[in-house]
Amino acid sequence: MKALQLMVREGCHLCDEFEDLLEHHPLGSQFELERVVINNRADLEALYGTKVPVLLGESSEICHYFIDQKALKEYLLSA
Repeated sequence: MKALQLMVREGCHLCDEFEDLLEHHPLGSQFELERVVINNRADLEALYGTKVPVLLGESSEICHYFIDQKALKEYLLSA
């Protein structure tokens, strides 16, 4: 099972929609999702502040703003 991190802001409707889509994703059994709130986290605000929601794999960004189904599938099915 792959680990994913979702960088979000509290009160961000786009972030909520992104998270909801991931929770009901057809490949949902192949990943574990960690929701990371970046509000009041200067280090994360500097990295992701203007791009939330941001979906991260082990060491790289998979997509931001909207789910890139192709990129997510490629990441989940990679070795």
